[in-house]
Amino acid sequence: MSSTVLVINSGSSSIKYQLVDPASGESLASGLVERIGESEGHVKHRAGSETTELHDPVPDHANGMRTVLGLFEKVGPVLADANIVAVGHRVVQGGEYYDGPVLVDDEVVGVIDRLSPVAPLHNPPNLTGIRVARELLPDVPHVAVFDTAFFRNLPAPAATYALNREVAERYKVRRYGAHGTSHQYVSARAAELVGGDSANLRQIVLHLGNGASASAVVGAHAVDTSMGLTPLEGLVMGTRTGDIDPAVVFHLARNAGMSIDEIDDLLNKRSGMKGLTGHNDLRQVHRLAESGDEAATLAVEVYAHRLRKYIGAYAAVMGGLDVLSFTAGVGENDTIVRARAVAGLEFLGVEIDEARNEARSKEARFISPDGARVAVLVVPTNEELAIARQAVSLL
Repeated sequence: MSSTVLVINSGSSSIKYQLVDPASGESLASGLVERIGESEGHVKHRAGSETTELHDPVPDHANGMRTVLGLFEKVGPVLADANIVAVGHRVVQGGEYYDGPVLVDDEVVGVIDRLSPVAPLHNPPNLTGIRVARELLPDVPHVAVFDTAFFRNLPAPAATYALNREVAERYKVRRYGAHGTSHQYVSARAAELVGGDSANLRQIVLHLGNGASASAVVGAHAVDTSMGLTPLEGLVMGTRTGDIDPAVVFHLARNAGMSIDEIDDLLNKRSGMKGLTGHNDLRQVHRLAESGDEAATLAVEVYAHRLRKYIGAYAAVMGGLDVLSFTAGVGENDTIVRARAVAGLEFLGVEIDEARNEARSKEARFISPDGARVAVLVVPTNEELAIARQAVSLL
């Protein structure tokens, strides 16, 4: 019987999960628990061709996990018969401590907790999921896989901020990155697709979802990434500003009377596409732009402008570019963003075939013309499979 891994991604008010066969890549079951702590929760569990939905209150993560385990028992596949060898947990911030997956024990739990100040929106709920899952599934090894691990060994010039050295060292201020599991998976998959000698392959991966990040990868190693100390830096995102003058914080504190917490909320939750248009879903933003909404039109231009800046910058960092990959919800599905992102980059050898770009597919594929100097790809990410495989490789 094949081994399986139960992958858990615990958010502030949700739990995403998937039962994965790491050898074949097959997803045997998946689901989502959302609106945890609200008056009405929502649970969706898919097993094979069958989907089960519940609309009962989910008071907390422990209740959510119990509901999930109950659905595995009731609907299947029964976990006791699934030969689970590990539970893999997505954790955003591993700091300077972890450059790969790690077996969860009380010491690891403590480190994840101590790193919460640099991932306040992510590490605490990640940790809640770990604690609950360890309690409910005590006889299975639990493995933490960190978003930051792929970027743990960035070259020092890329990882280092020009901040007072003593302050930076004391408070562990450096570029940590995020979405590393996705960037690692997609860059490896892209290397397989283009073939040939991958040792010196120069790649840019654009992970574009509600959160968005870019990476520069040479061979199998990341050499730069757009997210920094926290996932706020870099590209324009659904609700986050991305790159912004740090003095904006001082300006708003001094002239708008805003507190640090209010500014934090503004930059992380009320900015980006949502702040520019009122919507963080790019599909809605495109509809507004098509109807003539000037704010939405500008927002799309701002979004694409930032992407082009990073593509050009990373091509310079690597001394050229061989592969550009789009991934995640926006990157895999938004034809407009892909076209706008590469517009004007023909001088780098970056161009796309319009028909290929417009074609819909869930498969990894080329969208550049035949014979193009730079291979432009759409590569669906699979963080759950990557987490499952890393968990198994550790064990």
